[in-house]
Amino acid sequence: MADPAVAQRRTGYVVGGISPLGQTTSHRLFIDSACLDHETMIVSGGRRGLSVELSPLDLVELTDAEVTDLAQV
Repeated sequence: MADPAVAQRRTGYVVGGISPLGQTTSHRLFIDSACLDHETMIVSGGRRGLSVELSPLDLVELTDAEVTDLAQV
């Protein structure tokens, strides 16, 4: 996870509304491989309180995300 102040400065979004979708500047996005076990997931829609539900595979395709093992059990 990026430092909140750095993420806000780099994306232009307010913390709590930083969306992986529709950013004017591309950023590397990493998705935990366990997300692929779910039919859908919810991500920020670009402002606080706005969420978007989509399939993890759609998110990977739309953002060119890298799927990897991130979670520590």
